[in-house]
Amino acid sequence: MALALNSFAENAVALQETAAQAGNGGPMIERGAAAALGIGLAAIGAGYAERAIGASVVGALAEDSISPGIGILLTVLPETLVIFALVALFVGP
Repeated sequence: MALALNSFAENAVALQETAAQAGNGGPMIERGAAAALGIGLAAIGAGYAERAIGASVVGALAEDSISPGIGILLTVLPETLVIFALVALFVGP
């Protein structure tokens, strides 16, 4: 969800820049603000996902169903969304 919101913010900036070039006025949101919004929403989405995953991992560790390494890996996976958002910020046009 956060990655989709990040790409939505990037597409909104691209559409506004196209409108500005056509003479329809300036962008409604600046490029840096759109990037900050996308990264912030990605971080909120990752935190929301980690909340549920963390609770499940603690329960599975208490029952000895999984190893601690797998639990850490599952907890860290949502953070890749934020890393992708940061990469998109620095690699984008």
